[in-house]
Amino acid sequence: MPTLTSLDDFYRDSAAPLPEGLTKEIGHFNIFETEKLIDDETGRRIMPYTRRAYYKISWLRGRSRVEYADKVVEVEQDGLLYATPKIPYHWVPADGRQTGMFCIFTPDYLAQRKSGVALEDLPIFQPGQLPVFQLSQQQVAETEYIFRKMLREMGSDYKYKYDLLRNLVLELIHYGQKLQPMSALHTMQNASHRISSLFIELLERQFPIESPEHRLGLRTPKEYADRLAVHVNHLNKVLKESTGQTTTEIIAARMEQEAKILLRQTDWAVSGIAWCLGFEEPAHFSHFFKKQTGLAPLGFRG
Repeated sequence: MPTLTSLDDFYRDSAAPLPEGLTKEIGHFNIFETEKLIDDETGRRIMPYTRRAYYKISWLRGRSRVEYADKVVEVEQDGLLYATPKIPYHWVPADGRQTGMFCIFTPDYLAQRKSGVALEDLPIFQPGQLPVFQLSQQQVAETEYIFRKMLREMGSDYKYKYDLLRNLVLELIHYGQKLQPMSALHTMQNASHRISSLFIELLERQFPIESPEHRLGLRTPKEYADRLAVHVNHLNKVLKESTGQTTTEIIAARMEQEAKILLRQTDWAVSGIAWCLGFEEPAHFSHFFKKQTGLAPLGFRG
């Protein structure tokens, strides 16, 4: 199954320098030039672009394709892509050498502005949107100016540079919200495979449960279907055909797996584990676990 790339993994795998004070001073933010993350000898992209635990805004130079669950967007030359960790997608470059720039950040970074606006509430990051934009020559110049200014500020000694960088991130967000989204190619070719793949990726993004304060964000088939912008019946049909299991069965199996890990490898109370897995009452979790395994949670823990 796909694994999630954390910010720490990103910097390690990309061999990119970790900004000084990343977690203490500014939260999670950085900006990169895409070309510099490609190995000159192999041409391989050093960073895995299809697994992300952070928000990302990319200025794409060169032909590429962005694949959502049942939608495909073709970028002919210059494009602007907005990505949220809550909506999976695949970015497929068509050219051997991609250029451009991108910045990554987490909600904690922008939260320091105390604006009261949550990233997931902004239109550009809403489920069902196609936040991919083809840019005109004028828009390319405007986009490049913002990214280049970010890059310069990251290397500056200005005391308040991270406040300025937050403003530039917000400028990019509002810039995109004023653009006209590109049209999707509604082709069914390989759509079932994409839906299955992106569903599994979205499911795995809910795990692992790493602390008693961490609770599952998605539990029901409809919640997953809404994130993928497909009808729940269509999602169920695709998964049944590709895996032989229903959406509910796949989600339940993954929750069972996590429940077993938490029961065996932590000393958390059963009620706490139940809450982390999205159950309102411990009795509901006990019923679920016994139905899945034939054992009560405490009996399994031994």
